[in-house]
Amino acid sequence: MNLKHCALAIALATTATPFAALAESSVASGSGDATARVDFRITIPRILLLQVGGAGSGSPIELISFTADANDLQNLGTPVAADAGSGDLGNGTVSARVLGNNGQVSLSATTTGALTNPTGDTISYAEITTASSSANLPAPALADNTTTSVPVPVTAGKITDANAEWTYTYDNTAMAAPGQYGGVNINNGRVIYTASMP
Repeated sequence: MNLKHCALAIALATTATPFAALAESSVASGSGDATARVDFRITIPRILLLQVGGAGSGSPIELISFTADANDLQNLGTPVAADAGSGDLGNGTVSARVLGNNGQVSLSATTTGALTNPTGDTISYAEITTASSSANLPAPALADNTTTSVPVPVTAGKITDANAEWTYTYDNTAMAAPGQYGGVNINNGRVIYTASMP
């Protein structure tokens, strides 16, 4: 192929793709500098994660169960620990995490009323204490038929990333009628935790 044919082939190839993206380039001769520029863009979505119990979307809703015995009832005011199998970490302890990237996170706990048994007796949610292993992720106090909230401290800038272990205890401060109170989404046994972020 001679130079004339080669030039024609290049011209045809160039006109066949007039909208093809071309990288920036420059040529310098002698002692000049050659420069080229690249622009970058990163898109980050707004994210808010709340975990109470086992991690992952397939994890079950945790059941925290307390079994008081006759000795406990004779010693009111002595807290009762949760049953060994309660919570993803056992003994009434759950993993808790809040992750957000748009400023201050508020964490709330909502109940629909006191725990009840099938005969209508009640135990107040005020009898259940939640202790957190970290001041960076406090647990909202539980109360009957209301929502309580706590702020979760911002880690840095707009980012909140806090982990803790929450341990539930039955305070056992008042005598209650016999029966099973609460349960798996029955007898007001469910607490709904909610994380909110601007």
